[in-house]
Amino acid sequence: MRPILIVGSIAFDTLHLGGKCHSKVLGGSATYASIAAAHFSPVQLVGVVGQDFPDSATKLLRDRSVDLAGLEIAHGETFHWEGRYSEDLSSRETLRTDLNVFADFKPKIPKAFRAAPYVMLGNIDPVLQIEVLEQIEKPAFVLADTMNLWIDIRHAELQKLCGRIDMLVLNDEEARQLTDQKNLVLAAKALRALGPKQVCIKKGEHGALLFQGDEVFALPALPLSKVVDPTGAGDTFAGGLIGYLARSGDLSSPNLRRALVHGSALASFCVEGVGTERLTSASPSDVHARLETFRQLTSF
Repeated sequence: MRPILIVGSIAFDTLHLGGKCHSKVLGGSATYASIAAAHFSPVQLVGVVGQDFPDSATKLLRDRSVDLAGLEIAHGETFHWEGRYSEDLSSRETLRTDLNVFADFKPKIPKAFRAAPYVMLGNIDPVLQIEVLEQIEKPAFVLADTMNLWIDIRHAELQKLCGRIDMLVLNDEEARQLTDQKNLVLAAKALRALGPKQVCIKKGEHGALLFQGDEVFALPALPLSKVVDPTGAGDTFAGGLIGYLARSGDLSSPNLRRALVHGSALASFCVEGVGTERLTSASPSDVHARLETFRQLTSF
């Protein structure tokens, strides 16, 4: 199996969900993506945590074939985010953001990680994402995620990054914001003109769109009767996607479509529990059963 280098945030999240407060749940873009990707291929994780990061969290990651040689333990506290979700979980309000040791994060890629054939640049400053690319060799596939903050304050750097990656993953609001195009087909065309071969636009509970060449692939989200916590679902989706690509070693158009389905299957587990609890408890047979559900959902 081919290793995946994942660089991003590792955090504690305090989540207000359905009238309950879940304090300092393990989170962060790199955390969710790594756990998802590790369902399919070994992961090499690069990130920073504080001295308060518990041994139980590192054990959880190591037990899932996540190599932590690139995990920096800095003096101070781990990045912490606190947010409150609306009753229907369709929106959230940020109550507190404590960057802590993440404020000074400068990714240092261990020598043993620099030849990783598959690379995921989690949702961090595009300046740092470019610095990661400067430290690695020639990967077969690079996926990058982003968010509206970086579109606002790092627009030029984000455009520069797009010229150096294979796939850009972002949500529909971000795609419109980055391109000034209301129509997602035109937005994807404008994004691909910046450099990425593929653009994947996430639409939350409405699924995702994959644009590559003249092809468009539309994948619905799995209808679920129980949604507990949407935190990390997008990162899980991207991690599962690149994890499947790394396991298969196939970057063809049909396999990219299959990768989206695998990413969506794992994201459907993520939202069924608080934090990473359901994602970490999903067995290979659980994943297989969910893929079969997707197959039935999209067959006609």
